Amino acid sequence: MRRLIIFLTIIFLALNVNAQKFMTKTGYIGFFSHTPMEDIKADNNQVASVFDISTGELVFQVLIKSFKFPKALMEEHFNENYLESDKYPRSTFRGKVLNSASVDFKKNGKYDVTVEGELNMHNVTKKVTTTGIVEVTDGNITASSKFTIVPEDYNITIPAIVRENVAKTIEVTVNMKYAPLESK
Repeated sequence: MRRLIIFLTIIFLALNVNAQKFMTKTGYIGFFSHTPMEDIKADNNQVASVFDISTGELVFQVLIKSFKFPKALMEEHFNENYLESDKYPRSTFRGKVLNSASVDFKKNGKYDVTVEGELNMHNVTKKVTTTGIVEVTDGNITASSKFTIVPEDYNITIPAIVRENVAKTIEVTVNMKYAPLESK
């Protein structure tokens, strides 16, 4: 938790001090794998994120061990064998809403956005571009997106014995409810 606070403080200081920032510590990221053999789903409601609406910059940090699975054995394999969460405890995304100027943050509505940035997972960083929705409701901001990743792209090895149980592409769902970051 201490590292998370330090990380968010650094990110906050790195962003423009006069900017309008929104933050959450309880964002959601989930993933889903479907194969004929088995469906695998995990949820994480402890995602930290900062969104600077004046620049469109976004930062996410996810603690890998915070993903929860319906079966304890799945969670154990995920942390110990696949993501090696003791060795690589977090995943981060740093990017930007490319068309943030088209979002009227003072007017209620849903806005289609394109996000581009770098996703770091399992000590591998890859460029990611995806679409999403930013919704403004009475000054509150929510953001959501769905995209896919390929575990092999992040040097995540699935053992041969269970390879047929894990999809080659994993669907990732992101849902954030941001609150204004109080400036002092």
